[in-house]
Amino acid sequence: MSPAITRRDFLAQSALTASLAHVWTARSYAAIQGANERVRLGIIGCGGMAGSHMAGLLTMKDSDNVEIAAVCDIYQKRLDAFAQKTGAKPFVRYKELLSRKELDYVLIATPEHWHHQMTLDALDAGRHVYVEKPMTHSIKEAQEVVKKVRDSKQKLQVGVQGMSDESYEVANACIREGALGKVVMAQIDYSRNYLGDFWAYDLDPDAKPGVNLDWEAWLGPAPKRPWDPHRYFQWRRYWDYSGGVATDLFIHRVTRILKAVGLNFPEHVVGTGGKWNFSDSIAEIPDTFNMLLDYPGGPTVALISSMANDTPIDHVIRGHKATLQFNREGFVITPQESVRTDLPDPKEMKPREVHLLAYRKTGAEDVKLHHRNLHNAIRKGEELKCDALLGYYGVVAACMGVQSFRERAYLKWNPAKEKVEKA
Repeated sequence: MSPAITRRDFLAQSALTASLAHVWTARSYAAIQGANERVRLGIIGCGGMAGSHMAGLLTMKDSDNVEIAAVCDIYQKRLDAFAQKTGAKPFVRYKELLSRKELDYVLIATPEHWHHQMTLDALDAGRHVYVEKPMTHSIKEAQEVVKKVRDSKQKLQVGVQGMSDESYEVANACIREGALGKVVMAQIDYSRNYLGDFWAYDLDPDAKPGVNLDWEAWLGPAPKRPWDPHRYFQWRRYWDYSGGVATDLFIHRVTRILKAVGLNFPEHVVGTGGKWNFSDSIAEIPDTFNMLLDYPGGPTVALISSMANDTPIDHVIRGHKATLQFNREGFVITPQESVRTDLPDPKEMKPREVHLLAYRKTGAEDVKLHHRNLHNAIRKGEELKCDALLGYYGVVAACMGVQSFRERAYLKWNPAKEKVEKA
């Protein structure tokens, strides 16, 4: 049994946390304006996610002195639309874009199966990289990217933009200071509710392979298949190009927990689920998917998702002394009654006294903040919010969950060999 914690004990511990939070906030927002040298980027992949990046980056042109100088896509219609909106030079072949000496970094916003090779090629070309999540489509690919980054002078930011919300860094400081006691469990979800089929994006009838779209180039390292508009426009639903819920949604959530608790590789992983609602869907991936990850010595991390029910669960980290719950404003820490000695009669308590700490964040889950962090890393050496190593930890968790589900196997991580094995 851990020693009891009093409100005075906790507030003493939390004084440092509050000061650290203030310093991080000041550091993150210092010198983001002003006459910094211009940063020029190229966008590889002109689909929906890239559109969100483009919209944000265009608003940062003057405030952050950033310019979209080149765009690339194998579908001419999408390429033309991006070139028109940005005024950037268009390219059909991404290696031609990488050869442009004026580019400081590239945004890789392609399907997952292309992240690895494009990232390696960009680093070899001397470009910094912002690669959308997940960092890679497989664990082996992630290991190669980590090695390449270590051997280069380039910066790599993984597009888990929630890491630019400083709540998770501050939560980590609280946990390291002992505010929660021994952390035993974390739970988090990412659910939606589609009325029809899930992730069934519209098929653009204008797409014509061999005329305005290079299907073979899009397939790239994936298995060769005849043209299929479903695979092109709905690629998240196919294992060749995506890990489904695990790599498109859970990667956001598990990275939060990794950062907050200070975790790296899981010890054991199991993935469960199925097509429980959209049973007639042509999608290969499940509509309901869950993962349990046991980390060495704890905690267990539970990840929950359904594409047929969006009722949320509490996003919490459970410790022996207290529970940390994330919310839209930041997080609150609530003590466990069994380890408090100063808990008055609940009827006499004011609502504020229930929580030992309520932290209000200043950052947000925002692609603009995430790009700004990379700009500051390039210009001033600022620490990245989601670097290659954190990206690697997320890929291991997500890919082990997918492999467990597909093989219906309980898996373990061999830390010496850094590989997955049957438990």
